[in-house]
Amino acid sequence: MTEKSFSCDRATMQWSLFLLLLMGQCVFITCQLYEYHFIKEEMSWDEARAYCREKYTDLAKVFDLTDMRRLQDSAQNQTQAWIGLYSEPGRDNRRWHWSLPGEEYTENKTCWGDTEPNDGAYPENCVMTSMAWIDFPCTHTFQFICYNETMKNNKTFHLTETSVTWTQAQSYCRQHHTDLASGLDQIYSEEFKKLKNSTASWIGLFRDSWRWSDGSNFSFRYWDSFNDGLNNRTCATTLLGRSGRWSSAGCDQRKPFFCYDDKLILIRENKTWEKALNYCRQTHHDLVSISNPHQQRWVQERAKNASTPFVWLGLQYSCTLDLWFWVNDNLVCFDRWALGGKTEDCGMSAAMTTGGQWVSQRENETFNFICIKH
Repeated sequence: MTEKSFSCDRATMQWSLFLLLLMGQCVFITCQLYEYHFIKEEMSWDEARAYCREKYTDLAKVFDLTDMRRLQDSAQNQTQAWIGLYSEPGRDNRRWHWSLPGEEYTENKTCWGDTEPNDGAYPENCVMTSMAWIDFPCTHTFQFICYNETMKNNKTFHLTETSVTWTQAQSYCRQHHTDLASGLDQIYSEEFKKLKNSTASWIGLFRDSWRWSDGSNFSFRYWDSFNDGLNNRTCATTLLGRSGRWSSAGCDQRKPFFCYDDKLILIRENKTWEKALNYCRQTHHDLVSISNPHQQRWVQERAKNASTPFVWLGLQYSCTLDLWFWVNDNLVCFDRWALGGKTEDCGMSAAMTTGGQWVSQRENETFNFICIKH
């Protein structure tokens, strides 16, 4: 499969797709859903946030390693720059997160051991599992379980018996697989249960007091070493000369910074699929198309705020051609269909649940929808 980045004008995409299909390739014609902007002028973190909110959307947020590569590509050889992550210190300000982007933590007492999480050797911000979950200091060493996901949603798990810290385990899993095992669907899966033994193993659950400037709940962290953020208010920088990993600094220090400009917009009006498509094309650019897991995660983050159980995507079924196609003329080489959610029939288009899965819906149904802006 090949991913090409072209301009988003319709004529360019159609011609590029035609040429690449002649070569027999499954092709993604990619329009960026957001843009990063590097600002050389040095400001405090709060001044940088005010600048980004005036000129763009906000200080940069980072969803996964794909975003980190994009930040580095636009950094212009600087050594440090602010991003939109800050810590409000305090024991009670910490929240649990899963390491894998897109997985949300929900309280489930049945997973925890008796009296856990107890935060006994404060701070105990990382979780290992044997017979049950136990919180531990992230600097302790255990074996760990990685999760691997392919483009076609095939999922496997890998146990590494070498004992390392939680941050080292996360880094290894991201380099060699996808991430540390994360989310209840993974933890409860038969594949995970078969792999897990009674020996203590890190999983991808952690807590911290860090927040994103725009209020999103992105859980991705890329620290040089685990950063508890438990003392004075601090803000995050990316260390551009050291593989882009993050450190923290006093928010009043003056540094260059990254802004981001969001190209996605959730329209909380209920429209049929065709009216949603026309609205996006007349008012913005188009109904959103998704060509890879990275885009899927950004779109499903936006879908969580919908006022309807589904949001329309720019994906339609053609009775004439007997196939699904995106309104930007991409073929469907990546998908996230819910089990039993795909119905190939005339008058069907795809919508996303607030949990991120795709389902077929009649085009005369009315839902919220997501547009890509110019």
